[in-house]
Amino acid sequence: MFGYSFRKAGEEPIDLGARRRRSTIAIVLGAGAARGWAHIGVLQELNELGVVPNVVVGASIGAVVGGCYAAGRLADLEAFAKSLTKRSVLGLMDVSFSGGGLLGGTRLRGRLEQVFSGVKIEDLPIRFAAVATELGSGNEIWLTRGALIEALRASYALPGVFEPVRWGGRWLIDGALANPVPVTLARALGADKVIAINIVSDVLGRAATLRDPHEIDPAQEAAQEAALEAGARGAFADILGMRSGAALLRRQFTRSGAGAPSIASVMVDAFNITQDRITRSRLAGDPPDVMITARLGKIGLFEFHRAEELIALGRDAARRAVDDLRQHLDLAQAPAQND
Repeated sequence: MFGYSFRKAGEEPIDLGARRRRSTIAIVLGAGAARGWAHIGVLQELNELGVVPNVVVGASIGAVVGGCYAAGRLADLEAFAKSLTKRSVLGLMDVSFSGGGLLGGTRLRGRLEQVFSGVKIEDLPIRFAAVATELGSGNEIWLTRGALIEALRASYALPGVFEPVRWGGRWLIDGALANPVPVTLARALGADKVIAINIVSDVLGRAATLRDPHEIDPAQEAAQEAALEAGARGAFADILGMRSGAALLRRQFTRSGAGAPSIASVMVDAFNITQDRITRSRLAGDPPDVMITARLGKIGLFEFHRAEELIALGRDAARRAVDDLRQHLDLAQAPAQND
């Protein structure tokens, strides 16, 4: 219908045209909602180091930032991100109780169309691809050509929050459910060296098995409760409060009885756990050459208004990876001020 190509993970690489030269360096941008603004800082720092990728791939918010970068619009995205406030973020969210998600996504799509209307992935100056997940089958879908806007929307369609995207007979949702840091996609597109940016690894820490669930000290319990609520309670409560008649649902998204976690915090934490476990598994099977890990644990998934802080943290993460970058890439002539 839309003229897109679909490919499941594990299939042979697609020939995207003879005019494209074989890729050498790929940058992989991981999922992580609002924390994805940190990708902007990482990319800025890499550019200053002289790292110019031939391939950029991403999942969810990583696809959004990666698509803007590949299109030469990273500075515009930075300006937009830094302009966001709590109020303006809510203004972009069109609550919908009739579709497959809490938000219809029409306003966000409108902002994307202002910049990328008519832009196709295959016409970008840098080879780009996004990851989405097929609803029902769970297939990992690689979006390598077609309308950039639709690829980005499909890749960030967080289940329960954004409506699934209908695309060529398939319903697509967030790519983080299949491959949050899609190193495999970068390899399939011909990358010899892969730099991956992981923005959720410090959220949970390593999992453990507890024989007795009561074996937890009060301090740890308090910390876990705070983490559950961070970035979720206020965001969902305010969104739902924008619609009349939503008072009952609003209470459900702020706190349930007996001190139990709210619906919002359960949703966010469940998604964090799923994404973290999938990421660890996928990267163990196909690790990148260089891993850049941003320390963003104190920033909630929906705190899009903290862009300036996140971009700075992204730059810090890239600086910490300079030695690894120089080990795997030819950066002998790269600027040394960030050592």
